[in-house]
Parts: sequence; structure tokens; C-alpha cells
Amino acid sequence: MLQDIPTPTLREARACVLETERLTLRKPTLADVKAIARLANDRRIAENTRRLPHPYTQDDAIDFVRTLGAGGRETVFLIENNHTPIGMVGIDWREETAAELGYWLGVDHWGQGFGTEAARAVIDYFFEEFDLDQLIAGARVVNPSSRNILEKCGFQWSGVELHRFEALGSSSPVDAFRLSRGVWASLKSWNNSTRRRS
Repeated sequence: MLQDIPTPTLREARACVLETERLTLRKPTLADVKAIARLANDRRIAENTRRLPHPYTQDDAIDFVRTLGAGGRETVFLIENNHTPIGMVGIDWREETAAELGYWLGVDHWGQGFGTEAARAVIDYFFEEFDLDQLIAGARVVNPSSRNILEKCGFQWSGVELHRFEALGSSSPVDAFRLSRGVWASLKSWNNSTRRRS
């Protein structure tokens, strides 16, 4: 007899830790706010991330972590390499039928494959844990590195949209991407991440 196993709720899902070959992805805590603020307080990051203000202060990081703890509409992981925070990755659930992947890395950690590795772990987590058929993402048209991460993860370009960026104080063109469950399943050979409940 088959059992109907319910999909985890967002609160239940947030409690896990994802591990890859080089990275640990876990829920950020108030103990992480200094590291988050230090990493995020760079205009190059803020200009490519829609909701990061610049400057980014410890108070901003505290508010962010507290919002997550209060059951915000995001599933967010702090990315660590050798127990050192290097960035953030997560899924924004503001639109019920259109979960969106987002990520950023501290500038010192760019160009080392960490973004792709972290994104793949969260993509696997998303399709294994939730019953949605697609994940969306976006990258500013002036950010080819972010587009490369999305393309390496199997995302397919779906058009250009205009999005507001807090640090810019204006809107900017964004390449929109979609990853379907079918494409993800065909690319599953990348998986070397594991998950454990914390």
C-alpha cells in the first residue's frame, strides 16, 4: 500500500544542513551577523542583488536573521567553506507558484566555483523536498558570472525583465531564467551533496 507522504512545510524544511564537497550550507544565526555584514557590505555585491542595501550594516544583518527566524517567506542558507562564512544562497517563496533561487558570495570568494556548487545543492534540495515543477532565477544583464552559474545549473534563458535594485535606487534589466524539474532530473549527475537534519 502506498502512503501519501506530505511535502515538508517551510519551517520544517529550514532545519536542514546541506553539505557538498567543499561547502556546508546551514541556516544563519545571530552569531553570524558580523560575518554576513562584513561580506555583504560591498557595493559590487549590492548592485547585483535586488534587496541588499548599501552600505550593509550589522543592524541590517540582525534584521535579516531575525526575519528568517520569524518564519519569513524564504529558505536561506549561509554558505561556509572550512567553517568560514563566504556568502548566502536560498529560495524566495513570495510567489506561491514561482519559487526563486538567489545567491551572493563575498568578493574574495568569486571565481572559485563556490556559487555553482552552492546553487546546485539548493536546487537539488528544492526539487527533492518540494512539489513544484520549476524554479526561476535572474541575473543582471551586466553580470555574466551570475548568468554562467545559472546556465551551468541547467537554467534556460526565458527573457529580459526590469527589476528594482535597492542599492542602485532604480530599476535595471535582468536576464530571467527557468529550470524545470525535467531538465534538473536529466542533469542530476552533478549531485554530490548530502543533507542532514539539524
